[in-house]
Amino acid sequence: MELPSVLLYLHGFNSSPNSAKALAMASFLEDNHSNIQFVCPQLACYPMEAWQQIESLLTQYQNRLIGVVGSSLGGFLATRVAQSTGVPAVLVNPAVKPYNLLKDFLGEQTNPYTQQTYCLEEQHIEQLKQLEVSQLSCQQRLWVMLQTADEVLDFNLAVTEYNGATFTIEEGGNHSFQGFEQYCGDILDFLARR
Repeated sequence: MELPSVLLYLHGFNSSPNSAKALAMASFLEDNHSNIQFVCPQLACYPMEAWQQIESLLTQYQNRLIGVVGSSLGGFLATRVAQSTGVPAVLVNPAVKPYNLLKDFLGEQTNPYTQQTYCLEEQHIEQLKQLEVSQLSCQQRLWVMLQTADEVLDFNLAVTEYNGATFTIEEGGNHSFQGFEQYCGDILDFLARR
């Protein structure tokens, strides 16, 4: 078993590298696997720009073993990474068909972590449609972590979308996935190459 040398963490919509899960993962690696490089970019507000950032990082680390963790909208993007590159990914309360959800957020937005303001427009919804994986075939490399009381996303959509993946479905919880820090070691094991 070979652990990844780079862990790429993709945060969600209006989030940042300072989210609780990103900080928990960074802290776990620092304490237990300081040789693993934790890469958690502040993703652009707009989908295609965020994807270009991710592609640039994948190119930068193409000669390293990479594992990916994505939360919410980051889980949607991590799915595309897994499908296009073959790397394993852990998806935490991933957004399924986020273009349907984000229609309700059109207009001016402020990221509560960075205070950046921007305008979400119809073209950005279309970008999400372009980034969707239409024929998912990488389920065996995906671990989908869901909590049933997610107040933002319907967990059943992910159960259907990722049929064939490894699942952890916990009763209760919320969109931030309560107790995430307990899973950091298992996440790293899942991302290891066998």
